[in-house]
Amino acid sequence: MRVVLAKSAGFCFGVKRATNMAFEAAESNARICSLGPIIHSPQLVERLERKGVSVVREVDEIEGRAVIIRSHGVNAEVLDQIKARSLCVVDATCPFVQKAQEHAAQLSAEGYTVVIVGEPEHPEVAGIFSYARQGDAFVVENPKEAAALSPCKKIGVVAQTTQSYDNFRDIVTLCLDKAKELRVYNTICNATTVRQEEAKLIADQVELMLVVGGFNSANTTRLAHICAQSQNRTHHVETAEELKAEWFSGIETVGVTAGASTPQWIIDEVLERIENMGK
Repeated sequence: MRVVLAKSAGFCFGVKRATNMAFEAAESNARICSLGPIIHSPQLVERLERKGVSVVREVDEIEGRAVIIRSHGVNAEVLDQIKARSLCVVDATCPFVQKAQEHAAQLSAEGYTVVIVGEPEHPEVAGIFSYARQGDAFVVENPKEAAALSPCKKIGVVAQTTQSYDNFRDIVTLCLDKAKELRVYNTICNATTVRQEEAKLIADQVELMLVVGGFNSANTTRLAHICAQSQNRTHHVETAEELKAEWFSGIETVGVTAGASTPQWIIDEVLERIENMGK
């Protein structure tokens, strides 16, 4: 059985940076917590907890400890609350997410109605939305929702960093008919685009496709959706234990990719399990 592993599988720059910052902070500070999970990998979050980095949901739970801001960032109001308490802060927000926040704030300050292309319940999107607090802002998940927007004078568009480029482009096209002036910032992370294109290419060439990563990871779930469009034998798994022997019956080629928040050790365990299945 031949296994094709995506070159881009695993941590992106922002996730690797956030993870390194979290482990370094844990080594130097005995009382530290993360405001929300540092990344969308339950297994890595568990490792950090064993190092003493507990996960809290509200600022009130920090209780004088140092606090890590997760890679997805936090709401502007929450950041203001943290600063007001003079807490020790390790800001692990992905620089690409910060750029989307800055663009949203700028557009809002300049009088644009801000359209954020993304998933409304995702923490990154909630954070970006909070920076557009000086004016109207909308989260738009798909072209149908974009078509329902009311016409206005000026629209500014930004994107969740892990969005599909095709979805972003379609929504921007619809916004052209909604405003007399349109400003667009493509804030999709290049690593996201590379992963999606590579995943589709591999899925087109293999008989079975595995996408590895947290079920709560938006970019991993999107990879699985993209692969499933090309290969109906696509499975999204979080760990090696979830692989099933019957998936591999009669299969000669297996493709493997992983989300941007999937640790290397989990990918390695999946590859080892596949090798054992092949034997």
